[in-house]
Amino acid sequence: MTTPLRIPFDAFVNLLRSTLETAGLPPEIAAAEAELAVEADLLGVPSHGVTRVPHLLKGLREGRVKAAPQWRIARDHAAICVIDGDRGPGRFICLKAMEQAIARAKTFGIGACLATHTSHWGRAHAYAARAAQAGMIGICLTNAITSMAGWGAGKPVIGNNPLAIGLPGIETDQPVVLDMAMSQAAVGKVATWLREGRAIPANWGFDAEGKPSSDAAAILKGAVSSMGEHKGAGLALMMQLMTAALAGGMLDHELREYDASGLDAESSKLFIALDVAAFIEPEVFRERTESLLGWLKEHASSEAEHFQWPGERGWREAAKNRTEGVPVHMDIVAQLKAAGVEIG
Repeated sequence: MTTPLRIPFDAFVNLLRSTLETAGLPPEIAAAEAELAVEADLLGVPSHGVTRVPHLLKGLREGRVKAAPQWRIARDHAAICVIDGDRGPGRFICLKAMEQAIARAKTFGIGACLATHTSHWGRAHAYAARAAQAGMIGICLTNAITSMAGWGAGKPVIGNNPLAIGLPGIETDQPVVLDMAMSQAAVGKVATWLREGRAIPANWGFDAEGKPSSDAAAILKGAVSSMGEHKGAGLALMMQLMTAALAGGMLDHELREYDASGLDAESSKLFIALDVAAFIEPEVFRERTESLLGWLKEHASSEAEHFQWPGERGWREAAKNRTEGVPVHMDIVAQLKAAGVEIG
């Protein structure tokens, strides 16, 4: 496996921020996009991090994403609001949407914000984690370009429409966060394993002819498979209805017809925040969480595999990478350089 380049987190964020500002993004938007992009790699998930920055830069050049969107609250109803993202960069718009959900939850105990006319959010984990770090239970979902087979089809008929749920953990800065696509493996994960030369499990997808395949390159030209067969496909359908249909926006197949690049331009996203303090004293919730995680560490681990709560590996990776530098595969380094990111 190729040895990755390691770049200090702050230096990497500043480099991307500068590049995005040069591309026309206002400082606030450039800073948010850069931080969230590098954060995914910091936590050991390169499939949804800086590798997507070239897609954003291309989208900006081609006018599919607005550098300085005039985003606004289009509908406002007590604990609920709708943000019109004006085709702005997805990470920034989604950050604003989750901030709205959190603010309303502080007032009403629950808050929800639907983000419309936006683009790829990077990694769902980022928004659920921020809600959890604010003492909330955060829930995030989106629709996406068709990439997943389902209901017996061997071709992409629905997006893998991710879901993230974040809850306050034992440590404030390390919440419990489940982040998953409705496919057996996310498209970005298949691409990462291809780049790293790793063998693909047999149940990850189909080739372009609709035949089951363990060839990552063939799957990327075909479709990923849904997790749990009908269960993953059914969940993806519900995610699509709770985002695109609720927003009156583009459905998954319409996203592909509109823009097949994977930028998910015109996708819709829903952010929900529940204030733990509105239900129970936060310290009691923390004790119950610690008790459960400790019990599972003892009873769900074996010699072959130790129990890890959702998100635990990422926080451990982050601690290591803050010391050693954020790892970036040399193929991604080349892609960033080709897109105009001047990595030394």
